[in-house]
Amino acid sequence: MSTYAVTAASGQLGRLAVEALLDRGITDVIAIVRTPDKVADLAERGVTVRAGDYSDPASLAAALQGVDRLLLVSGSEPGGRIAQHTNVIEAAKANGVQRIAYTGILRADTSGSPLAPDHKGTEEVLAASGLEVTVLRNSWYLENYTSRLAEYTANGVILGAAHDGKVSAASRQDYAEAAVAALVADAPKPVYELAGESFDFPELAATVSEVTGTAVTYQDSSTEDYAAKLQGFGLDAGTAGFVAGLDASIAAGDLFTESTDLVDLIGRPATTLTEAVRAAHTA
Repeated sequence: MSTYAVTAASGQLGRLAVEALLDRGITDVIAIVRTPDKVADLAERGVTVRAGDYSDPASLAAALQGVDRLLLVSGSEPGGRIAQHTNVIEAAKANGVQRIAYTGILRADTSGSPLAPDHKGTEEVLAASGLEVTVLRNSWYLENYTSRLAEYTANGVILGAAHDGKVSAASRQDYAEAAVAALVADAPKPVYELAGESFDFPELAATVSEVTGTAVTYQDSSTEDYAAKLQGFGLDAGTAGFVAGLDASIAAGDLFTESTDLVDLIGRPATTLTEAVRAAHTA
């Protein structure tokens, strides 16, 4: 019987992945977190909790002892992920981990997203590791938008620079279930392009309007003008450029796909935009 571990298990995606393993009746589960107290509830459910920090190789060496299959949830520090992920991969090799599943970004090898280089670099480290690897290239989370519902309805506008670009998004729950399905599979694909329903930003605004009863429109700008607006709202130039660059990537089609990999893995339809907005509105 395999022992499964999930890194960043106190985070939103990692916690859902641990719960998805438990829902499958898997009992030999290790949650790796920086602060064990944050997952005390998981420990009460029989999950083994170990301290592990992506920037602390010694902690990772201890945390990964006895692990057979590992879900490496991407770190949250742009520019620092490759070094951090390499620490996890090296610790996995040293401990005899059999398989790593890694959560990256859609089409990491060709995407122009400012987030893509970290993920592409990590994929290269994984490829050179000699381990069995499953790459889970996630598109956008629906929660990236539903978490801003109050902002959208208060202002009556969604600002952006995505032009007519479409986003193929799914919920964190969808991605967590897909990750676990790939992790437990006997013969998973080496790479999955994971995504759900596709929509553009006018469609996002229309859905928010319909569900909430508050009129919301999408206001499109050039990348440069959008970055300037963001600076006007208080973001520093670097952060504003980064956020505007994400929309430029969407405009270029980097987060659009017709792949059915996610649905194939989870065995059900992905969460729709309307379902996600409705759930956030009534929460």
